[in-house]
Amino acid sequence: MDEAAAQRLRVAGREIRVTHLDKVLYPRTGTTKSDVLAHYVAVADRLLPHLQQRPLTRIRWPNGVAADHFFEKNLPSGAPAWLDRVTIGGRGYGSRSDGAEVTYPLVEDLAALVYLVNLGSLELHVPQWRVDEHGAPQRPDRMVVDLDPGPGTGLTQCAQVALLVREHIQGTGLELTPVTSGSKGMQLYAQLEGEREAAEVSAVAKSLAQHLTSSHPHLVVWQMKRELRRGKVFLDWSQNVAAKTTICPWSLRGREHPTVATPRSWGEVEDGAHGRTPLEQVDIHQVASYL
Repeated sequence: MDEAAAQRLRVAGREIRVTHLDKVLYPRTGTTKSDVLAHYVAVADRLLPHLQQRPLTRIRWPNGVAADHFFEKNLPSGAPAWLDRVTIGGRGYGSRSDGAEVTYPLVEDLAALVYLVNLGSLELHVPQWRVDEHGAPQRPDRMVVDLDPGPGTGLTQCAQVALLVREHIQGTGLELTPVTSGSKGMQLYAQLEGEREAAEVSAVAKSLAQHLTSSHPHLVVWQMKRELRRGKVFLDWSQNVAAKTTICPWSLRGREHPTVATPRSWGEVEDGAHGRTPLEQVDIHQVASYL
């Protein structure tokens, strides 16, 4: 593809200008913006269902992961008129801490995804709820259990805790999907029917965390104090609060290596928990085997 063609892409019926395709965004591995865009195009069919109708917060590394980065909630100035958006105000559902309105992008198709990734949006974060056709926040359609390994622990211990969580919810009708976060730990997602408010879902997750801390105090901790986490896995129930977001499955991470938040099988989790096969984070070069 020549340079002119590389700068103007036809995506989902939209013409999108992309820039600096040869810029290295991950110096440790030489991963370029072109590689990053190719990743997001490759995983789009799996990724987009997680993004659609969810206000999108991005973490941007326009000059690569060795340079400065910043969080962005508001839709960038100059965004094309065709890119869907939603404005949310008031406390609790994606607004600023002072209650001021935020206008978020909504990624409904590949064109919107490519536009935002071209701006250096390596990490894509979304809440556990969606908006309706009028832009009104709905009740959560999923619960997340975030497993954050403290000092002296890693994915092996996260896998062990994941099995405890799965055992605890057996018989509730909830099915958990494990996702290695691309950072240090894991998330477990359970689909909901949207019948409970975010505060109720958060309370359920907190109760689960407290129960597992009580029954497995050597391995699990539910309190947020960092000094309590050494040698344990923090079971972060607070990611279900309406104002919180989590990394979207299939999103890249802005780490030294181009790791990806990747859905995993329970067989992999079991093998990792019992030391049969090490459970490791998946990078951009390995993710194709999970599609």
